[in-house]
Amino acid sequence: MAVGTALDDTLSHFSWEVREGRRPTSAAMNRWAETVLDRQLEEADVLLTAAARASELLAISNVLQAFRKTEIMGLARPRSRLILINEEVGVYAQPDYWDGRDRFFEMKSYLAVPPPPDVDLQVRLFQLAFAGFRSYLACFDRHVTPVTTTIVEVPPQPRAVAEETLRTAYRVGRQVGVPKVLEYVDAPTVRYTVSA
Repeated sequence: MAVGTALDDTLSHFSWEVREGRRPTSAAMNRWAETVLDRQLEEADVLLTAAARASELLAISNVLQAFRKTEIMGLARPRSRLILINEEVGVYAQPDYWDGRDRFFEMKSYLAVPPPPDVDLQVRLFQLAFAGFRSYLACFDRHVTPVTTTIVEVPPQPRAVAEETLRTAYRVGRQVGVPKVLEYVDAPTVRYTVSA
């Protein structure tokens, strides 16, 4: 979790820097990631051996450098959207990056092709929240050297699959959801109706 947070925080920050017209160095990105990793480990009360820490930092650095070479570097993180099902259950959805027009990217720091069930469900929910967008899974496998980069387009889900995704989210939301007052929710809302 700490490695994922270090990657996510660093890439989000430096993608913003690129959008602002800056040219961040590899050293600056590595320093930022190291600071975030150390903070995450401290908060989790986890102490790595020097060798394990060095190994994780090298893997992080390799992912950062692979990411820099892709079209995703410099893209923004979209604002969360609320999928509202039957005016009763809401699910927030926010992929990692988008171009603001017609594409979004979900990033993983491991090879998630084909997507495992949790990633598959995550991307299907993003497709519902960002209907009409082309969706991509961007994998930067930090567990191999050199890091392999795999960016694949995820095909739109058939209507029956979308309805099952919504029914699953509705069922889970009714079982474990937390009540909220919709008028206080400040997110673009996409409404769906499904049979229970």
